[in-house]
Amino acid sequence: MPLAGRNAIVTGGASGIGLATAQRFAREGANVAVWDLNEEGARRAAAELKTLGVKTIGSRVDVSNRQQVNAAVEAMHAQVGPASILVNNAGITLFQPFMEMTEEAWDRVMTINLKSMLVCTQAVLPDMLAAKWGRIINVSSSSAQTGSARMTAYAASKGGVIAFTKSLAQELAASGITVNNVPPGFIDTPMLRNEGVAGGISVEATAARSPMGRAGRPEDMAAAIAFLASDDAGYITGHTLSVNGGRYSS
Repeated sequence: MPLAGRNAIVTGGASGIGLATAQRFAREGANVAVWDLNEEGARRAAAELKTLGVKTIGSRVDVSNRQQVNAAVEAMHAQVGPASILVNNAGITLFQPFMEMTEEAWDRVMTINLKSMLVCTQAVLPDMLAAKWGRIINVSSSSAQTGSARMTAYAASKGGVIAFTKSLAQELAASGITVNNVPPGFIDTPMLRNEGVAGGISVEATAARSPMGRAGRPEDMAAAIAFLASDDAGYITGHTLSVNGGRYSS
């Protein structure tokens, strides 16, 4: 079990990419704290993971709220142990013409998608620094790599996630902690289904036009994240591992 003995936090872990990642971690032996605004979903996910023989906790957490994040870390310490892996996955999207965007909408996207990187990472870094080992994996977006019409705020926030990753990776490189990011392409998740319909996007039609002719699955993302969380990825940091079925090449 590659992740046996590790304690992971997965934000936005009640569904989609986060849930698939939490499930992959548990199958590989990691204990998992599931954080999500959906408390019922977080607790349900944690209960499911516990059947795999690992320690779990499900918590309602607003990842942009330092008080809530610190409380969730304390609860994790009590029930699971110190954090060794952090997956900053929670986020929101926004489909809106640029000239219709309000400052309030812009700020909300930046707070949840980018400020959360600061709040959550600062909360768990002391555990990793004490252990001289840690993995931070941030979920960014292929929209930040290619640009995306009517998604300026979202793409800008995820571009910030990529820059955050590269910069923090350099700062922590000698500490035994790696920092990487995984930009998903067109991954079929509940959020994509809900927001895509609102933005006039057909999941099936868009997937058919992609190089692979299909949408990605949350499990595709989970596999990449699990690799970056493993000892095998110990000499990889500041890296952008694209999971997009050929949408963007670098």
